[in-house]
Amino acid sequence: MMQLTIQNLTKTYPGRRGSEPVQALNNVSLSIGQGLFGLLGQNGAGKSSLMRTIATLQPPDDGQILFNDLDVLARPDEFRQILGYLPQEFGVYPTATADELLDHIADLKGYATRADRRFITEDLLRRVNLWDVRQRPLGTFSGGMRQRFGIAQALVGEPEVIIVDEPTAGLDPAERNRFYNLLAEIGENTVVLLSTHLVEDVSTLCGQMAILNRGTVLAVGEPRLLMSQLTGQLWEKPIPKTELDGHQTHFVVISHRYFSGQLFVTILANNQPDRASVAKTPTLEDAYFAAIR
Repeated sequence: MMQLTIQNLTKTYPGRRGSEPVQALNNVSLSIGQGLFGLLGQNGAGKSSLMRTIATLQPPDDGQILFNDLDVLARPDEFRQILGYLPQEFGVYPTATADELLDHIADLKGYATRADRRFITEDLLRRVNLWDVRQRPLGTFSGGMRQRFGIAQALVGEPEVIIVDEPTAGLDPAERNRFYNLLAEIGENTVVLLSTHLVEDVSTLCGQMAILNRGTVLAVGEPRLLMSQLTGQLWEKPIPKTELDGHQTHFVVISHRYFSGQLFVTILANNQPDRASVAKTPTLEDAYFAAIR
């Protein structure tokens, strides 16, 4: 079984214009096996810093990364040969077609003959459902099509580890579902590390996850187990908007939301806070808000 192990990883960026340094990663340790592993956190939580460090694009200040017996930080070139990476933002040549650019990437990855490149590009473009538009310039692709092309380029060379950073941000529901199906298929035979701020991404795809906030890992485990730990401790009630501040003062309010114009608060408590509160079945979003709270 493949295993990616992250041990006590730290990373601090110098402050800008005399401001204080920013600690992006604080003693992060994770053990990631085959399949889809979700890294959930809000913007600025340190997710992209962790992805770039694992992808050997920046060195940590301290810590170790191992893939099976390979020391990733000591032998980055060897790790890059088995790594596929889809960053949060990536550029394409807008006038190049999907077929042309993927052929070029395959050439850079070591597919020396035209026949080999033809085989791999056709296979990947069919897998990501872009074969019929392979002759279209990439500049005309929708956001979802570009993300699917990003996955195709990340799969060149049959990588054993794939990193995808915020892959569904900005996608419409239909494109998101297509992307979910593609990632689920990929995760059957590789280690896939999925970084996202969307709870739906993790709940839909991932058998294991971690919650990251301010560079620190707050919780690790199966999503259903993280949810079950809150059983009997969550309560929900509708309130007027004017009472929100008072409830946040007197109760542990982990989140609030509107439904049909009515404001609802979710309260964390071992016992029923008041008669208006009713027991709530925990969701992964509740587990996330409780952890960062």
